[in-house]
Amino acid sequence: MEHYFTNNNDLKSNEKLIKIKFKEKEYSFYTDNGVFSKDALDTGSRVLLETIDFDKIKGDVLDVGCGYGPIGIIISKNTKACVDMVDVNNRAINLANKNIKLNNIENAKAFISDRYENVDKLYDLIITNPPIRVGKEILYKILKEAKDHLKENGELWFVINKHQGAKSAVNDMASVYNIDVVNKNKNFFIIRAKND
Repeated sequence: MEHYFTNNNDLKSNEKLIKIKFKEKEYSFYTDNGVFSKDALDTGSRVLLETIDFDKIKGDVLDVGCGYGPIGIIISKNTKACVDMVDVNNRAINLANKNIKLNNIENAKAFISDRYENVDKLYDLIITNPPIRVGKEILYKILKEAKDHLKENGELWFVINKHQGAKSAVNDMASVYNIDVVNKNKNFFIIRAKND
């Protein structure tokens, strides 16, 4: 099975255009084989976006594991924040950049980065629907290493399904951050981690 957090140049492309409706607005996205949730906005990302208060999003935002870009693009379209989007998957980043243009986004860019490898600034908000199937070790690196890329009062927001380790992630991240479970909906925990 091919995973969306790897690069497989032999994976046949089957690019298509999908529509995503969120809060009465419609967005268009190019998706393809080899990217996460290519047919629709996944439930975890939707619950995450529905939970976070767009009016409080300001400054610099980083979307980690952006895939073809729905989280970062929807935030860009509804705030004045400057949004960076990163992913390890080349195809995902190519799609994200196409989708930035497609949705007429001027305050976002997408670039390749294995976790925070190519990230060279600090953010007010880091947001992620992390790739659970990378395994706990890498997942926790994504969450813990965010701390080094947050501004003084920055926040990490992430979503994890309760059947995929949400409770243990909350407990384990409490040693790194001030943790708050903001929402529980459709088996998904929306977690805010404050950089103390």
